[in-house]
Amino acid sequence: MGDTFDVTKFKSKTAKQSSQYGRQLNRLKSAGKGTKQIAQAVDSAVANLQAGSRSFVIYGEPQSGKTEMMICLTARLVDSGYKFVLHLLNDSVDLLGQNLTRFKSSGLSPGARNFSEIIDPVVKIKGQTHVVFCKKNARDLQNLIDKVGNLSGIVVIDDEADYASPNSKVNKGGRTPINELIQELLGTTGVYIGVTATPARLDLNNTFNNDNEAWVDFPPHGKYTGQDVFFPLAGPVQYRRELLSDQGSDPKHARAALLRFLATVAHLNLHVHPHVEKNYSFLVHTSGKKADHKSDWSTMYKALNALTDKDSKDFDKYVKQLWEIARELYPDFDPDEIAGFVVENVGRNAIVVLNSERDWKDNSSAATSPTSLFTIIIGGNIVSRGVTLDNLISMFFTRDVKHKIQQDTYIQRARMFGSRGDYLSYFELTMPSALYVDWHRCFVFHRLSLTAIRKKLGSPVWIGDNRIAVASSPSIDRSTVDLNRGEMSFPLFPYVQELSTIPKLSISNAEKMNKLVKRIGEPGFPQFLRDFIASTTNADVAVAVHSPTDIANYNDADTVEISRKKGFFGNSQKDAANSTTAVHHLKVFFNSKTGKARLFYKFEGSIQFIKNTK
Repeated sequence: MGDTFDVTKFKSKTAKQSSQYGRQLNRLKSAGKGTKQIAQAVDSAVANLQAGSRSFVIYGEPQSGKTEMMICLTARLVDSGYKFVLHLLNDSVDLLGQNLTRFKSSGLSPGARNFSEIIDPVVKIKGQTHVVFCKKNARDLQNLIDKVGNLSGIVVIDDEADYASPNSKVNKGGRTPINELIQELLGTTGVYIGVTATPARLDLNNTFNNDNEAWVDFPPHGKYTGQDVFFPLAGPVQYRRELLSDQGSDPKHARAALLRFLATVAHLNLHVHPHVEKNYSFLVHTSGKKADHKSDWSTMYKALNALTDKDSKDFDKYVKQLWEIARELYPDFDPDEIAGFVVENVGRNAIVVLNSERDWKDNSSAATSPTSLFTIIIGGNIVSRGVTLDNLISMFFTRDVKHKIQQDTYIQRARMFGSRGDYLSYFELTMPSALYVDWHRCFVFHRLSLTAIRKKLGSPVWIGDNRIAVASSPSIDRSTVDLNRGEMSFPLFPYVQELSTIPKLSISNAEKMNKLVKRIGEPGFPQFLRDFIASTTNADVAVAVHSPTDIANYNDADTVEISRKKGFFGNSQKDAANSTTAVHHLKVFFNSKTGKARLFYKFEGSIQFIKNTK
């Protein structure tokens, strides 16, 4: 206790900001959450900044905990002395409110604020530390620019960075409004950090000249269930998968999925956690047409209404179907008990229809954290990006897609991804078989590209085909992107003469590939490529191992790095005898003067390999 006032004691307390990052990690640990993956991503991002990088991407799986990572990254930036950290959020749903609430509850200092809170002239910007949130909305961004002016050293953390931020006028010599306003905020001294699960568009668009060699991987946490679970390369799935033979528009499919959802909720509350009642949700993902939303609502409403009215003409039929479903799904339990629980409690339902921004603002909390025992969410694009649905145990896709699907759109629609491990075996995904096949292939391509990035195998190569577009065509910068490369290559390795004999051996194609693997090894012939080949085709008939080619005297190639802008692997480079049935082509190109070699891979058919060659 002091007898005299000493202001220096208090000045020293206001300066204690260096522990923000440590406090955030401790907060997560105290809540039982892992921090290893977060620390890995934050450390890599800070290392980029220290190395002088001013534009890069942090990529991670959909719903893998990126918000907590961004909170920790912001804390680390504040500790490091950055004065203005701006978070940009998708304007298509009310993510700003959700994320702002999570930032404020984290205890971060200074507290995060909506941009509208700093617009007043009395709020001082220069010399103060601010964490600010703003939607990717032209009017909001312009108002923010009017306030901060040409403030130097702004750090922009762009959530869902592949949405709205890329410049879709890149091939027309202009800029889209959002892209231009973000560029104005960055000025010549700002730092851009894009955060997304689908970074291809940012790479192929050269958005804010991001450096793909400085990209940061944010690996998912240990309890995460993502593409490896829901779209495995091989083996049985760990959840319930119902594939429909037609387009899924017949109401009987949606009704059956609803009854399975009701039976599962009953079973979970009766037998899995009988002492703690939990509410669960069922997402009916339909098209973007409001008429389809109305049709799906009608199907759900009529079925639920019939189950609540014992005098309904459909009561007996639906209860019998429910009873049969309960007996089939849970044969070790009494179907009378499960069906009885549903009939007694089915009135505790909520149908949340999300047609528009207004619907989302009015009903988002009921959709993201179900407050009714049986919560049914009906929506299309409004729930396709950035929305985390707690206690989601069923998803139903009502209609197949007839047109070409865009990879980033469908990856973002995987709302079943997340921490589903506690009830994964009860989770159900229902959709047309053709849509599942397209979606599965979409993730196979995505996995192959991201694995190559994670292994630091050079600039990303993005993969699409006649059903899957890598990114929106207007966003692809055609001045630097090679759309017809058609091949992937891997790290250099020492060339040995044995490689020239393997293609000539009288053994199966699969055995030739195995010998190539043993001779080259990792990373020259990476495991993910072998897995991809094995998962998609029969290696005996679909793989061709071609004779090596010496490129030492090529005049139009980098003979040291063994690279060539237009690629090496044309039809003239294939051995005719090995190409009869092959779709996967493997060939070593080497430099006899340096003794170095590189493996090249090419897929025969409609698949397109797209690479930024800047």
